[in-house]
Amino acid sequence: MELQKSKEKGKIEYGDVGMGLNLIRGRAKLSEKDTWGRATRSLNGKDMIFRADRVDLKNIDVQLEKHLNRVHSINSKQHVPTKDWELDLSKLDLKHFKAQGSYGTVYKGTYDKQDVAVKLLNWGEDGRATSAETAAVRAAFEQEVAVWHKLDHPNVAKFVGASMGTSDIKIPSRSSSTNEHANVPARACCVVVEFLPGGTLKDFLYKNRNRKLPFKIVVQLALDLARGLSYLHSNKIVHRDVKAENILLDSRRNLKITDFGFARFEALNPEDMTAKTGTVGYMAPEVIDGKPYNRKCDVYSFAICLWEIYCCDRPYANLSLANASSQVVQQNLRPKIPRCCPSVFANIMRKCWDANPEKRPSMDEAVRMLEAIVTSKGGGMVPKNLVRGCFCFGPAAPGRGH
Repeated sequence: MELQKSKEKGKIEYGDVGMGLNLIRGRAKLSEKDTWGRATRSLNGKDMIFRADRVDLKNIDVQLEKHLNRVHSINSKQHVPTKDWELDLSKLDLKHFKAQGSYGTVYKGTYDKQDVAVKLLNWGEDGRATSAETAAVRAAFEQEVAVWHKLDHPNVAKFVGASMGTSDIKIPSRSSSTNEHANVPARACCVVVEFLPGGTLKDFLYKNRNRKLPFKIVVQLALDLARGLSYLHSNKIVHRDVKAENILLDSRRNLKITDFGFARFEALNPEDMTAKTGTVGYMAPEVIDGKPYNRKCDVYSFAICLWEIYCCDRPYANLSLANASSQVVQQNLRPKIPRCCPSVFANIMRKCWDANPEKRPSMDEAVRMLEAIVTSKGGGMVPKNLVRGCFCFGPAAPGRGH
C-alpha cells in the first residue's frame, strides 16, 4: 500500500508509520520462540538479520493497524475548530428525526447539553450527485452560515454552529425501534440552531383553523415577526423566503424567524437581485416576474403571513400554484380579507402587499403601525361553529382582497 505524505491534520505521515514499525520491531525478542523469526547478530554486532520464512506478516499487519488507529484517534481529539461558527462534533448528539425538507433533513439533538435542531444538508452520496448539485448545496450552506452566525435578536432563532465536509456525525435511524445509525456522506454538512418546542407557525395555525386566534394573540405574533424582519433589514439582510413554515415558536409562543438558506445581504444595485427565489404564494409580484427587487419583497411576504395568522388558513387554497402566480402578477390577486377583520389590521395587510414595492412601508413602519393597534375590544376572526349566519367573508370579487 502506498502512503501519501501529508501535513494536513488527521492524515497519517511517513513519520507516523515509521514510528509504528519501530515500536513493533522494538518488541522483537532474540529467541527461537520470537514471532518475528529467528534473529542473529552480524559480525559487527550492530545490524540484525531476519529470516523471511520466519516473519509473521499477519501479526505485523494487526499491530500496525492498531497503531494507525491510535494516531487517527489522537489527531481527531486534537482537532480545534478554526472558525468562530465551527462545531466541536464531539459535543453533538443527534437524538431523533424531526422533518424532511427540500434542502435537508432536520433532527433533534443536544450540543454541549443544550437542546438543538440539526439540519443536515443533502449533498448526495458519492456518485449520486452531480458536481453542479454539490456546488449549489455548498454555496447555499456557506451563504446561510455567513448570514446567520452573527445574528442576535429575540425574534430570530439563535444560531449555534455549523460543520462542513465531515463524516463524523452519528445520524440515528428514522425508525424509533432501532439503535442503528444511518450512513453519512463524506461531504456532509450541518447547521445547528436552538431547538424551539412550539414547532412551526404553520402547524400552530393549522391546529387553530376551526377556533381561530384571539385578536390579542394575532397582533402579538404579527409584532414578533415584524420586529424580527425589521432587525434583519437593519443589518441589510433580505430573507427572501418568509413563510409560516420558516417561522418557529418557543414554549411561550414567542415567534422566531429561521431558515436562512435563501437569505442574502442586500445588493447595492437592485439589478443584481433578480433571481426567482422563495415560495409561491408568498413571493412578491416583482420576484415572480423576474424583475429587480430589494428588501420590500420581504414586506410583501410579511403581509401574506399577517393574513394567515388572522385567518388560520392558507392563501389561494383553491388555486394551483401556477394559477396563483400568474394572477398575482397579472390580475393583482391577493387573499380575501374577512369582513370581521378590524380595518386597522386590514389596512396594514393592503399596504404591505401593494403591487408597487415603493408604496409598501418599511418593516420599521409596520412595527409602529402594529404597536398602535388596541386589542382590548377584540376583533379576532369568528370561529366556524359560532358564525350563525354572520359570514366573515363578504361578497367581494372571488379571491380578491378588499
